[in-house]
Amino acid sequence: MRNNPTGRQLRFGAELRKLRERAGLSSTEASRLLGMKQAQVSNMETGRLGVSAERVRTLACHYDCPDASLVEAIAGMTGERKRGWWEEYRQLLPAALLDMAELEHHATRLRTAVTVHIPGLFQTTEYAREIFRQAVPELPPPDVEHRVSFRIKRQAVLFRDPPTPQQVIIHETALRMKFGGPDVTREQLKYLLTMSERDHVAIQVIPFDAGTFAGSGQSIYYTEGPVPQLDTVNLDQSHGPVFLDAEAQLHKYRVLLDRLEAAALAPETSQPFIHRILKDL
Repeated sequence: MRNNPTGRQLRFGAELRKLRERAGLSSTEASRLLGMKQAQVSNMETGRLGVSAERVRTLACHYDCPDASLVEAIAGMTGERKRGWWEEYRQLLPAALLDMAELEHHATRLRTAVTVHIPGLFQTTEYAREIFRQAVPELPPPDVEHRVSFRIKRQAVLFRDPPTPQQVIIHETALRMKFGGPDVTREQLKYLLTMSERDHVAIQVIPFDAGTFAGSGQSIYYTEGPVPQLDTVNLDQSHGPVFLDAEAQLHKYRVLLDRLEAAALAPETSQPFIHRILKDL
């Protein structure tokens, strides 16, 4: 029994609950149908009780779920014995940050849209350090360094084999904000350009000339799962990340990202645009 399930384990349980609810069954009815105690059903659906892939398929069969791809995707969330690298930060950082790293690790594609700062997976060490130094309330120096090292380690998803595809939409404001001064900004833009040359990375800029656009003022981080139902939206708030996974919310942010993409310059046009800003520094 797990006392403190991770975000992924909580999501797994929530997906089991959705399967049951779509079948029109109460937890009591499901326990009778499955030959289990109601407490076991409850513990499965809160992520506190581990479930095998075969048990997921059995549950889906009893719940008359016709979506085989969804069932297999949920079954794929089971059986993870190896602890992720983020667990070494369990006593050092808020649990929500670890949940974000776990989401990235399992994502099939990442989509990001930002207006004020460079996305975390593309930040240099000094740029990230300056971001964390501005936290309110002020973070002690050791906490700043823990967060910086954690952010840099998250970037491994862009370098593994195969790397996770990433779409990045950045407003011109973020490119011109001199976090840490001109030297830090210059190195940050150089790194961004280097990453833009990688085949699995598509960086698009929304210039000032684009005017108003949908989603302005928001930072959106969208992690795609093996099926759309297992996607997650992460909204970066000052108190930490907020995760959304309701079907209507996922649809809303997919549409927003599509509109942001339409407002942005194409990747091949965005590269020279960033070069011109770098040259002006």
